[in-house]
Amino acid sequence: MSEKESQIFKKVALSAKAIEKMKNESFKADIGENEGLRVYKGKTGLTSFIYRYRSPIDNSLKKMKIGTFPEMSLAEARIELQKLKAQRRNGVCPSTCAKELKIEALNRIQKEKEREETENFTVKDLIELYLTNVIEDRFVEDVRSGTKKIIKGSRKPKGQDETRRTLYGDAVKVLGHLPAENITRKDIVQMIAKIVERGAKVQAGRVLSELTLAYEYAIGLEKFKDEFANPALLAKSSLKQARVKLTATKGTRVLSDEELKRVLKWLPTSGFSEKHKQILMITLWTGCRTGEVCEAKWEDINLANKTWHIRASKNGAERFVQLSQQCVEYFSKLPHKNLQYVFEIESSGKPILQKTITEYKWRMKNPLKVAYSQKYKPEQLWLDDMPDWNPHDLRRTVRTGLSRLGCPAEIAEAVLGHSKKGIQGTYDLHTYEKECGEWLQKWAEYIDVICT
Repeated sequence: MSEKESQIFKKVALSAKAIEKMKNESFKADIGENEGLRVYKGKTGLTSFIYRYRSPIDNSLKKMKIGTFPEMSLAEARIELQKLKAQRRNGVCPSTCAKELKIEALNRIQKEKEREETENFTVKDLIELYLTNVIEDRFVEDVRSGTKKIIKGSRKPKGQDETRRTLYGDAVKVLGHLPAENITRKDIVQMIAKIVERGAKVQAGRVLSELTLAYEYAIGLEKFKDEFANPALLAKSSLKQARVKLTATKGTRVLSDEELKRVLKWLPTSGFSEKHKQILMITLWTGCRTGEVCEAKWEDINLANKTWHIRASKNGAERFVQLSQQCVEYFSKLPHKNLQYVFEIESSGKPILQKTITEYKWRMKNPLKVAYSQKYKPEQLWLDDMPDWNPHDLRRTVRTGLSRLGCPAEIAEAVLGHSKKGIQGTYDLHTYEKECGEWLQKWAEYIDVICT
């Protein structure tokens, strides 16, 4: 005890009245069986009960606060003192024990907070975190300049939109409301199985792949416990073990002239939507991918020059598609007032999705599995009495048909927008636009002959 403390400290029996009369910066201590209990009144007038003792562990002098007067009465402080003295007699240091209990309580609070955060971190949150932080472009504020700068996402704009549609169309729709940590391998396998069941194997593979990456990203950010296992990765392993194929089979289907004639006769009355019918016809005249046709913009179509400018194809190269007279006349009859895209969904202002063509086909092939099967008349259903075909097979049919007509291979490949391989791709930079136009006109005329 310091000299100053000795001068202001008087060892007398404590009473509530004596404590009330204490001056600031003064001490009082209890005596007898309550020895060790002290009262200290600080500069601000805050009065505290203190237990002063020697540790039973290392005999060091310890002090710990018991409570504050008058919130805690003298009688209550003395009861608490006896409890602490009993701990000391049993070889426990009260101060150390209190600190350990405090740490334990804080740990419990932290675990409860983490548990709540985990329960609140849904699959939708996980997917949104992956999309906004990894896939999509985002704006961040530059601390120095105070302006916002853009950080490019890992995908191009088209890929960003497609990834969002892929995950929201199935994963968020089915599992989005559930805690991400509680999702099991079985949950994901069942979701993927339903996608496969509706005839969208490739879509199922994309959903599984993107969901796996979303979970991996969240795991990297320590959103889950250390022992957490990626359920999407486990589901992928299970599906592989069960030999469930989630990729498209390499196509070899080509429609014969007789089959093509039958398809073209059936198409106007089929269960496809009007936009789908138009997309398939343009695909057949141009040899373009149905996805490219779906995203065609009016500003890129020049009917006077008979060209359609595809600015970014699957292989990353732009090209000018040459249009036959039949195709030009067909385009000219399509509604395009105030529309950006040729096949625009007016409610959203976005182009129709290519995958909807496949979905419509599945509905026509499986009328009993859809609730709205009554909408389809017999003539609208899929042509099940001929070998199955897919919309993409029309592109292969165009390529094969050009060869049958005698079109040189390099021109037929240019029609489809395939890039030249090897040394030819390095030195032969001719685009064959004129030749493509001539052969696509011959092909359109050949189709007319088939249909007569």
